[in-house]
Order: sequence, then structure tokens, then C-alpha cells
Amino acid sequence: MHIHILGICGTFMGGIAAIARQLGHRVTGSDAHVYPPMSTMLEQMGIVIGSLDDVGQLDPAPDLVIIGNALSRGNPQVETVLNQNIAYTSGPQWLGENVLREKWVLAVAGTHGKTTTTSMLTHILEEAGMQPGFLIGGVVERFQTSARLTDSIFFVIEADEYDTAFFDKRSKFVHYHPNTLALNNLEFDHADIFPDLAAIQRQFHHVVRTVPGKGQVISPQDSASLNEVLAQGCWSEQQYLNAPSGWQIRDLAGDGSEFEVSLAGQAVGQVHWNLLGEHNLQNALMAIAAARHAGVEPAQAIASLASFTSPKRRLERIYQDHRVTVFDDFAHHPTAIATTLQGMRAHSQAQHSESRLIAVVEPRSNTMRAGVHKHELAQALSLADEVFMYDNGQLQWSTEELAANTGAKWQIERDIGVLVTQLCQQRTGHVHIVLMSNGSFGGLREALLKELKHD
Repeated sequence: MHIHILGICGTFMGGIAAIARQLGHRVTGSDAHVYPPMSTMLEQMGIVIGSLDDVGQLDPAPDLVIIGNALSRGNPQVETVLNQNIAYTSGPQWLGENVLREKWVLAVAGTHGKTTTTSMLTHILEEAGMQPGFLIGGVVERFQTSARLTDSIFFVIEADEYDTAFFDKRSKFVHYHPNTLALNNLEFDHADIFPDLAAIQRQFHHVVRTVPGKGQVISPQDSASLNEVLAQGCWSEQQYLNAPSGWQIRDLAGDGSEFEVSLAGQAVGQVHWNLLGEHNLQNALMAIAAARHAGVEPAQAIASLASFTSPKRRLERIYQDHRVTVFDDFAHHPTAIATTLQGMRAHSQAQHSESRLIAVVEPRSNTMRAGVHKHELAQALSLADEVFMYDNGQLQWSTEELAANTGAKWQIERDIGVLVTQLCQQRTGHVHIVLMSNGSFGGLREALLKELKHD
């Protein structure tokens, strides 16, 4: 079967492409924004990527077109699919019907930490010899791909609450029917499709309704928004994090690099790993709890995390010399930015008491562009010694006005070349630079690395 994917370079759709190839289908695709790591992964699979404006890719008509949620009416290929009556579906629906129906699905949902937690859970099951299939919103270094299909009954998936497609406004995760549902956290986000937190909670309860009675729902007891979701009804076994009778965690090093896990008040093991930050402790605790439901003992899960490596762009160390260390992170919501900077602050000061922490941010998500969380963003960025903000010209609010009201050391830049030059000039003493964006950042990463290596 010839499957053509619209929006193929999105992290989810790239995973769909990988799985379709494994099933033996001929896969082509098109997109408007092509950048690593997904473009590299697709290129290595030999998948040709064309322009979304090129309707010639649909002649002759493919057997099926899978349409990503970034596509809408008016796009030339979407209009051609509809006008020529070409068979089409969404990525989540195709996956649910063709892959997940016969699987034990372990789904990780939440506003923050989905990619990392899903990667951890996959790593734990792999180390336990279970060879799970998976689809993750990022390229996992161990597997060098974001998705794979295996003969295993277990399939781990990052369960996104974003809408499915222009013709299906339900959240993606309602198509997955998980046996194990891990609910990391829940805050207001995606202001372009959700009017308020209650609307997101409604979608979360939709997925809770699909978990079978013999399944399990895992959530942090200290999340009021998730407790409100579960109060609407839950028909499955429940497990809680951060609860005296459930799972708990204790940071032993102060920066998240060492921690102890306990269950029902009894210590079950300690983790020593290369990750940092309180948010990663919570991600790890969730992964350990979810793996236990699939049959992995906590001690085994804990031991396996010592060899875990973060997926690309999740606080990934991309450069280091004797003066500067550069991390690349996907954080774009104020809460994620704050937890990332808190972890980095503790780590950098543990290494060097006079180390400076520089946050480099691109407010790029639809929610951030609308200015919904701009004041929370300013508060989160106050955890850095200096802030460099890239204004891509698409914001509906004034970055200069926000910077002026913070009283902090901010610099606003609209030119990537200038931003690279300014960052390279920061190498006095010892400095940690954290790049935070959920997109290509205008090529900043590549340009900065090139200049640092040249110097």
C-alpha cells in the first residue's frame, strides 16, 4: 500500500511513517518545516519529503493519505484529497486501528514530561527483555528513532492531548485505549484549541473512560487538576505518586542526579544517573510505577535507569569546553522552563560556585505567542542570571515591555546571527547556557555550535 503523510516531519507523524514502513508500506510525505532530528530520521529511512504546495505528489493517487493535525482546509494537498475523493484518515486513528488494537498499551499523558517519561518507560521495558513497540515525540538515542513496531504485546506511546485533525477535534489519546494510563500532570496549555483548563480536563476524562476495569490509572496525588478529572469517574485500579500509601521519591543529591524510591513507605532502591532536576525525578517515578503494572519489579526498573539517556532536545548537553556548557531543551511552558532552570541552577552551582546560568528562549507555541502565560514566563526566567529572548516577529505582545517590568538582565534579539555573537561573548568565567524552544529556533543551535567549535 502507498501511504502519503501530510505533515510528516512532526514528531508524531514521523513516528507514524516509521511504523508504516515497518509494516511494509511504501511511504512518502510532505511538510513545510523540515529540520532535525525528525528530518534526519526520515532521511535515514529513505523517505522522500516534498512540499505541501506540490499536489503532484498525489498523482497518481496514493492508497491512503494520513493527515497531520497541523494541516487545515485551504492547503492545496488537503483540498486535492477531498476533491478527488482519496481515502484519508488521521495519524492517531490509523495507529489505533492498525497497530494498537491487539496491544497492551502503556500511554503517558500530561502537560509536561511526556516524551522523557515515555522514553524512560520504554527503556525500562527494553532492559527487562520485553522488547516493546513504541511511539515517542522525540528521537531516543538508544534506538536512534522515535518509533518502532515489534512482536511484543507491549506498546508504549506518548499520549498527546492536542487535537487529532481538522476533521476530528478530539484529543489524540482517545484513539489509543490504554491498559496502563500514566497521567503526569495537568495545566492550561494549547490556548489555540482549548478555551480553558476545564476543556482539557474533559478530554483527559475521555481517555480515563477508555481504560478497562483490569487496567490501571497512575497519577500524582498532589495534582488538584488531575484529582478533579478522576473525581468525574474512574473505573480502573488507581495508583498514586507522592502519596504516603503509594509511590514516593527523595532527592539525595539536591540536583536530581541521585534519588531514593519508596513504595507504601518502604524503600525499594536508589538511582544514580546522568539526568538532572526535580521534574526528571517525577518522570522517573511515573515510569517505574507504570512498568510495575506491566510486570517489571521496582528494583529492576530502578537499576535500569542508571543507563538511561535523555531523548534528543530534553535537557541534552550539546556542547562543552572548559568555559561553557550548552544544553538544548524542549521546554516552552513556564512551568517546564522553571523546573529546567531550577535543576540547572543546582547542578551548575554544585560544579562551580561562581557559574552563571543563561536562559535563551524562543516563545513559540501558540499559547506563548498569544501571551497567555507571559507573566508566568517572566517569573520562571527570573531563575536565570541572564535572559536572551529571541523575538521571531510572531508574538502578540511586547517582549521589551515585559523585560522592562521584570527588573532582570534581559536582552531581546530578532536576528539569529547577532544572538550567536552575543552568546559567544558570554564565555567569561564558567557559564551554563540553556536553549529552550519547541521548534527549530531559527537555526540557533546549529549556528551556535558551529561558532563555538570554530573559536
